[in-house]
Amino acid sequence: MNLHLDSLSQLLSVAYSVPPSGPVRLTFAKPLRNPSTRPPPSCSCPSLSFYSSFLLLQIPTTSSFPSPRPTRLAEPTHSFLLRHAPSVVALLCVGSTLVSSETLSLLPSLKLVVGSSAGIDHIDLQECRRRGITITSAGQVFSEDVADFAVGLLIDVLRRVSASDGYVRSRLWVAKGPYPLGVKLGGKRVGIVGLGRIGSEVAKRLIAFGCNIAYCSRKEKPFVPYPYYYTVSDLATNSDALILCCSMTKETHHIINRSVMEALGKEGVIINIGLGALIDEKELMKFLVQGQIGGVGLDVYENEPHVPQELFAMENVVLAPHAAVYTPESFAALQELVVGNLKAFFSNKPLLSPAQLE
Repeated sequence: MNLHLDSLSQLLSVAYSVPPSGPVRLTFAKPLRNPSTRPPPSCSCPSLSFYSSFLLLQIPTTSSFPSPRPTRLAEPTHSFLLRHAPSVVALLCVGSTLVSSETLSLLPSLKLVVGSSAGIDHIDLQECRRRGITITSAGQVFSEDVADFAVGLLIDVLRRVSASDGYVRSRLWVAKGPYPLGVKLGGKRVGIVGLGRIGSEVAKRLIAFGCNIAYCSRKEKPFVPYPYYYTVSDLATNSDALILCCSMTKETHHIINRSVMEALGKEGVIINIGLGALIDEKELMKFLVQGQIGGVGLDVYENEPHVPQELFAMENVVLAPHAAVYTPESFAALQELVVGNLKAFFSNKPLLSPAQLE
């Protein structure tokens, strides 16, 4: 079985060919957009359990990745595609890198795209539907960890945990006395934008804190006990805080705009663990500078890893480096899921986390 991990027009992927007898062969390469950016642990060094299933081959790139086993250089990408593309039947997309129709057209025999992220909007779903290509996602792997992080950001903003930590470390407690009070989480009206796997886990956690949950999604969810609002503006009007858990589409780009922030009000809080472009960042900066919003907790940004400098000095802003999904447990679970999906596919068994192509 031939397995290839390389860049197809900036795509970080693994392509499986039709398996002959013998061990799986894997070619691994990751051309980073920013070579100084350190890859997450799951990309930098797969565990030994992965190597028990796959033999690693290495393509020379601008960045190197440690391997617990000896490697040898693979052929150039162009040459590989000329020889193997017609037989590739499965593609592993690492992270949220783009799988465009142009990329898919290079792989005429493709039957499966194995996603390693919770969302699949970076994959050309229409083309996959047209060609009958099945897609899997990370399923529930990240949901609990991301939900924990979202609730942590909300508590941090409301109770000013990070800001008061800085206050103590700066020796201001002695010089200026007690730090200003934070506000209680219990009883808050929390609106969740996108009640999918992650949003549902966020809701479950906040119910335990005594919060009142409402939500806005593409459509109302059957058998969900929380109030549903058709528009985000209506949700914001009836919420003290918004937590963004939805995927990125043309419809959700800048879904948190000026009118939504006005509806949320001066005491409102926004938490974003979705994608940076869900928020109109320029408008958000205006509201923060003018004191027209209570606070924000951000794990994602429009132009990562670059963060607006004005945010650094704001005590009502909590910042994280797109780290909500990053735990050793989630990476181990993701690896198990990805390998399980690939093994199931080549064994003609049901996939573990098939995605619904609406």
